[in-house]
Amino acid sequence: MTAIEQTEAVRPRGTRLPRRARRNQLLGAAQEVFVAQGYHAAAMDDIAERAGVSKPVLYQHFPGKLDLYLALLDQHCEALIQSVRSALASTSDNKQRVRATMDAYFAYVEDDGGAFRLVFESDLTNEPAVRERVDKVTNECAEAICDVIAEDTGLSRAESMLLASGLGGLAQVVARSWLHSDRSVPRDQAVQLLTSLAWRGIAGFPLHGTDQH
Repeated sequence: MTAIEQTEAVRPRGTRLPRRARRNQLLGAAQEVFVAQGYHAAAMDDIAERAGVSKPVLYQHFPGKLDLYLALLDQHCEALIQSVRSALASTSDNKQRVRATMDAYFAYVEDDGGAFRLVFESDLTNEPAVRERVDKVTNECAEAICDVIAEDTGLSRAESMLLASGLGGLAQVVARSWLHSDRSVPRDQAVQLLTSLAWRGIAGFPLHGTDQH
């Protein structure tokens, strides 16, 4: 269950909840408000009202708006990192690995909660703590891809990281572009097109010690 679904399930005002459930409720409400309004326009009053709690309850869990935003970023950055790692581990067929990884990014941006906007389209990227988290998700996804490339090709770590950054950046930018184009191309078809493009490039590097790809 997503944070937003948890919010919908427990929103009625006045209900006493365990601390963890209340925190999840508040995060779900905050995500809705931040995605809809952006960081700067969002107010703690809006978030408390959306969650169906008083402001003092909200402040018991999160001392300020930035703390709340960073908690959401931590949650959703980790979700993408784990999704990419799972995609890479899902098969030993490298072409299918490429497809699974591309699809992980498409699934991430297509999520109904719009969490990707907090990560990749934030209006607070000049805040060092936000920038640190955005850089972390980009770097850790690239590191995961890099591990596979380095192991399979025998390229140096630096060379593998360049290729991995290219693949991750390609997936992220194209997935967002696809979403903003009203998804006129079905997701499966879009993923297949991007996989074909990426595979034509990465397949040019043969498996280490063989002529296979």
